[in-house]
Parts: sequence; C-alpha cells; structure tokens
Amino acid sequence: MNTFANKVALVTGATSGIGRATAIAFAREGARVVLSGRREKEGRETVGLIEKAGGAATFVRTDVTNESDVAMLVAKTLDTYGRLDAAFNNAGVEGQIGPIHQQTVENYHQTMNANVLGVFLSLKHEIPAMLKNGGGSIVNTSSVAGIRGFPGVALYAASKHAVAGLTKAAALEYAGQGIRINAVLPGPIETAMLDRFAAGIGADAAKHLAAGQPIGRTGRPEEIAAAVLWLCSDAASFVIGQLLVVDGGRTAQ
Repeated sequence: MNTFANKVALVTGATSGIGRATAIAFAREGARVVLSGRREKEGRETVGLIEKAGGAATFVRTDVTNESDVAMLVAKTLDTYGRLDAAFNNAGVEGQIGPIHQQTVENYHQTMNANVLGVFLSLKHEIPAMLKNGGGSIVNTSSVAGIRGFPGVALYAASKHAVAGLTKAAALEYAGQGIRINAVLPGPIETAMLDRFAAGIGADAAKHLAAGQPIGRTGRPEEIAAAVLWLCSDAASFVIGQLLVVDGGRTAQ
C-alpha cells in the first residue's frame, strides 16, 4: 500500500524505539521522511534502514528544546521535499525515577523542556508549514501517564498531562484550517526507555509490568507506529483533538 504516496512526514525522536518504527512505517507507506534526534549515529542508521527498503529519508540533528533547531528542522524539510503533510512529535525523556521530595529543579526543567516545550516548539513551526499546502495531520506523543497518575514518575506524568492539554487546545485552534492534531498515549512499550524505567523501579519490574497488562505482554514500537499512521491518514479524517490510548487494556481496568 502507498497510503502516504507523494506526502512528506516529519518524525522527531526517530533515532530508536517508537520514533524509529514510525519513520520506517511512514516510508513503507510511500512517504518521504525527515527524521530528527540528538544522536546522529542512530539517526543515520534509521535513514539506512529506510533506504535499504527502497524509501527516501533525510536525518536532521535536532534538539527540540532549542527553537532555532526546530525552525531549522522544518525549514530543511521544506527545502528538501517542498512541503510538510504529517508530523509525529515523539521526542521526549522519562526523567529521573523517584518520589517528589527527592526530585530536583534541574530534573523538573529537563523533563518539562523535553516533553512539553519540545512539542510546543514543534507545533509552532510545523503548523505554518502545513498551512502553506492547505493542511496536514500532527500526532503528539503523550502517555497513559498523561491521563493517570503513577507513583515515582510525577514529573513525567505532569509533562504528559500537559501534552494532552496542549494537543486538545491546538486541535481546536486549527481544525477549521485543515490541520488535524491528535495524541497517541502508549502504555508499556518494549523500548530502551521502558528498560530504564523498569531499572529505576527495581528487580523484576519489567516482568511485573507485562504481567499487569490485560493482554499479558508489553507492546511493540510497531504497534504504536500503526496507530500514528492511522491518525495521520485520511481514514481518520474526522478525528480531531483525541487522545488515542494504545496500552493493551491497562487503563481499561
């Protein structure tokens, strides 16, 4: 299939995990992909995987907390491919694990900047680019921690709640101008971030996380990628300002 033939997709945080899987999925569906992240080696590896499969991709090293970097990323997208049709604002961090009284102001700023400021700046520069070609679709990465509280990750949860609110407000601002904005809310997904999160909780945490899922396992990055592509596709043309939970039933309990 070529759902995104003649389309251009931008993916932040595409050097590994969910971002990498989504960049590859966009390319497989015919999109020309611009992917970004802070780790150039891993970014080039993602480009290589896409090109090996016959797709077209460009990597732009980007710190999404730096506005000039984000502006350059979008400008590079337009210079290279001439338009922007879909964007997945996925870059983020889990922050330090632990109770609130042990958290530092430094960790607060690091978590909020990566997870909230990064999404805000991405939206700020992606939206004008999409307006130039009559619209587009944007998906932000929130989390099941964006609708529920989890002990030990208060700052992460606060940042992901903020992404959910930002998504809903932005969606209403631009729905009438042809831009659909939604968020995907992953549960525990098999990524390096989940490994770090589990290590912060303690021994056998990953096994307990899987056991606590109604589906009996943690998710795969490709399963989140499939949800993102659906949200960005014409099949979701009436879906605006929604928080799509993809968590194996965890929040249904």
